[in-house]
Amino acid sequence: MAMNKVEICGVDTSTLPVLTNERMRELFPLVHGGDLNAREEFIRGNLRLVLSVIQRFSNRGESVDDLFQVGCIGLIKALDNFDVTQNVRFSTYAVPMIIGEIRRYLRDNNAIRVSRSMRDTAYKALRARDQLAERLGREPNVTELAEELHLPREDVVFALEAIQDPVSLFEPVYNDGGDALYLMDQITDEKKPDNNWLDVIGVHEAMNHLTDREKHILTLRFFQGRTQMEVAGEIGISQAQVSRLEKNALSHMRKHVGSRG
Repeated sequence: MAMNKVEICGVDTSTLPVLTNERMRELFPLVHGGDLNAREEFIRGNLRLVLSVIQRFSNRGESVDDLFQVGCIGLIKALDNFDVTQNVRFSTYAVPMIIGEIRRYLRDNNAIRVSRSMRDTAYKALRARDQLAERLGREPNVTELAEELHLPREDVVFALEAIQDPVSLFEPVYNDGGDALYLMDQITDEKKPDNNWLDVIGVHEAMNHLTDREKHILTLRFFQGRTQMEVAGEIGISQAQVSRLEKNALSHMRKHVGSRG
């Protein structure tokens, strides 16, 4: 998919404006008050955000024009649903909305078609999951979902997997303007410590050069398979801080191990 074209859907992307955060704050009350001119200015001023998102899907062989139009729908939905009272940047809120809209489009237009019955089963399972979570006070497992739906466990698993779009482990899930938090940072590793990639020659020696806090974070993350959110809760700091400390510690370890070679 060629991403270097200047004109997309009749829009000259080289001339697109970029709104400042201050101008967006000025426009929000006007847009939500029904001012069409303000709405047009806001959307046009954020089209570059859509362009940056669709580049993530450049290897799908899809039409740039089609993805741009779908991305614009996501942008408009984000604008209509954005809560200005929350301390969140519009771009932080809008990017997942745009990505979600594009993924739905790609899923629905995928050459690998999911049968209607399997799709219906998946959506019933999703609804049942929400109902069970509210009733149980926790996320239900697949067995509980299958019992709730009176279906074989395998049918529920296959149906839910069929509607999932593959996601990169390096997909950013949050960015507050600093270090991004990636999907891989949210995944628990339940492998035994002796099978973990950190348990290699020289690692323990390299860890001796870290602070006690850095050692504790790496032990929880890679030897005990905790998520960053779990580590943050245990030691009483934010997930973003855990992410930064983890990256710095691993960087120091790599330098030390490299110097030994």
